[in-house]
Amino acid sequence: MDMDTYDSVIELAKRRGYLWNSFEIYGGTAGFYDYGPLGAMLKRRVENIWRDIFVINEGYYEIEAPTIGIEEIFVASGHVGGFSDPLTECQTCHESFRADHLVGDVASNPDTLSADELTVVIKDNTIKCPDCEGELGAVYEFNLMFGTSIGPGSKRIGYLRPETAQGMFVDFPRLLRFYREKLPFGVTQIGKAYRNEISPRQGVIRLREFTQAEAEIFVDPRDKSHPGFDSIKNYSVTLYSDPAQSSGKDSVEMGLGEAVEQGIIAHQFLAYALALTHQFLLRVGVSPERLRFRQHMKDEMAHYAVDCWDAEILSDRFGWVEIVGIADRTDYDLNAHSRVSKTDLSVYVEYAEPRIIERTKVKPDMGKIGPAFKGKAKSVVDALNSMDAKNLSGDAITVNIRGEEVTLSTDMFEVRQLTETIHGENIVPHVIEPSFGIDRIIYAVLEHAFREEDVEGEDEGRIVLGLKSEVAPVQAAVLPLLTRDELKGPAREIESALKHKGVMVAYDDSGTIGRRYRRNDEIGTPYSITVDYDTLEDGTVTIRDRDSMKQVRSPVDTIADTVHDLVHGTIRFEEAGTPIA
Repeated sequence: MDMDTYDSVIELAKRRGYLWNSFEIYGGTAGFYDYGPLGAMLKRRVENIWRDIFVINEGYYEIEAPTIGIEEIFVASGHVGGFSDPLTECQTCHESFRADHLVGDVASNPDTLSADELTVVIKDNTIKCPDCEGELGAVYEFNLMFGTSIGPGSKRIGYLRPETAQGMFVDFPRLLRFYREKLPFGVTQIGKAYRNEISPRQGVIRLREFTQAEAEIFVDPRDKSHPGFDSIKNYSVTLYSDPAQSSGKDSVEMGLGEAVEQGIIAHQFLAYALALTHQFLLRVGVSPERLRFRQHMKDEMAHYAVDCWDAEILSDRFGWVEIVGIADRTDYDLNAHSRVSKTDLSVYVEYAEPRIIERTKVKPDMGKIGPAFKGKAKSVVDALNSMDAKNLSGDAITVNIRGEEVTLSTDMFEVRQLTETIHGENIVPHVIEPSFGIDRIIYAVLEHAFREEDVEGEDEGRIVLGLKSEVAPVQAAVLPLLTRDELKGPAREIESALKHKGVMVAYDDSGTIGRRYRRNDEIGTPYSITVDYDTLEDGTVTIRDRDSMKQVRSPVDTIADTVHDLVHGTIRFEEAGTPIA
């Protein structure tokens, strides 16, 4: 790839209506992009393929929660106290920078360093401001959430959500009832998230407003085997494990069943999520040769995660870029929200067979405790019940009641040995979370589809956006050879027939037929249909394939069905008509 591929892709995206800088007439601001007419359609197609995989086929229903959350949610999730990036400011030009990004060439795993450690690294290596070579100030943690107030008078603090996940955790009690209180179950959400990035300098790779598609899959922590694992155990993906990174080895292609057996991937549910992610990314147009799954190393793993893998794509300018994160978040989120909201977020799980257990239980004698402790009696009983009954022995025991120690004689309670039949227990589910950055995926699709080609017999080459027909914004172009009424009429009829089949079609009669072909190659239109004077004679049209530039003649009366089948991959191009030499 040429070194300017990123610039070429962004230039094409802006010129052809995929991506535009937001607020452009006011000078714009970093970290925001608009999706133009073609970009918005591409994005919707990618999102709907994601829904096809996770919502329709996996059965993980979709919800929609507010993009603003109350402060308590983000206190529980840890975002208020710990969702920050290290910031350093130039003392001369006052530009702000991500400190860990500035030290990447001189420190390994800079994202694991504290603010004080980053300050030392910057000073010891005389790292200067990238813009003006000025001195950089001390590093401090900058919280990335956008704050707001809810209602007049700023009585209630709110935040724009930094991820879509928390809405699904907060709705857990309702979701549990919706799924008839049976594990495992999953829920999905696609929507906007917001992060007040310090210095977003990577175009669409790092945005302040972006779209996430996330699934939260609630599983029994005692059994993380997936019922559909056999269907993907031989599915191979490229894995870049923690041990491989630590020892300087390369990534390897490996079957997911083997990866679980060897303990490289923690369990079947996580491996199954990797398979779905891989299938989705290939289906939308990410190049398999430039896709890998990188395991988080031990010193970068979140403290609550059992295992975490990032789907990364190879970008011409930015190297390997994370576009999907797949993690086993354990019971961290539900426990955190349970603690702050004081709501039980557990699930009652029945045993396959009842269990008989021996239990030691304390029985207080209220006839003696009541008169002895009067108003404190209930607190004394609660303290007694909270103690391990096995340790209640001796002549007397002491309990603490609001800072006061009180003593109970052994005749005030009885310790009994009981046999009980237990039919189930309450557990807090673990959460498997595949989290997709839709905007980064859109860019990956555009870059991996972009190519410049020489055309035999022509002075000028052609630019092609080789998008999959399932995601191409315009799936077919109808081109009358000349702007004559006798050709425009049949062309408009074909356009209408394609629309009725659900094919997104563009009618184009501006310029020479060669220029129109090139224009549609650039925007990724997979098929062009040309209406010419032979159409009036024999009732056939030319269908041109974008990638091979081959052409076939196909009957007008079945053209809508033919193009529909081409777009959805149910027939090959060679089957669409009679080849033109």
